[in-house]
Amino acid sequence: MSIRIAETTWKGTLKEGAGNMKVQSGAFDVPYTWATRFGDVAGTNPEELLGAAHAGCFTMSLSGQLTNAGFPPNEIHTVAHVHFGRDEIGAVIQKIELVTTVNVPGIEQEKFLELVAVAKQKCPISRAVASIAEIVVTGSLIS
Repeated sequence: MSIRIAETTWKGTLKEGAGNMKVQSGAFDVPYTWATRFGDVAGTNPEELLGAAHAGCFTMSLSGQLTNAGFPPNEIHTVAHVHFGRDEIGAVIQKIELVTTVNVPGIEQEKFLELVAVAKQKCPISRAVASIAEIVVTGSLIS
């Protein structure tokens, strides 16, 4: 079993404070604030990073599904739209939309969409965020 480590430090109050998120590999070490999360200030936030993780995980899962089915992809591009809002408890991720565009020769649309669905089901991040009310994947083939 692999263990991946990420850590965060926050100093100060919710609205006036600031934090920093980093990962063990050193791939990123980024600041964040209330304004970067809930406002329109440039910077990152946990939801954006979750979207990046989900898009990356799904894309790798889809690459595996396509390759194992005999259709190795030339390129897969996935964009995650993380809908962040409020419910009766408080802030919540209401929906994640993954929009993927794939260049893969020789596959029929029906088979492609079947493999997109399997990739979504098998992606570890999709499984981890399964409590989100709606996760939608839209797949498009390009030539």
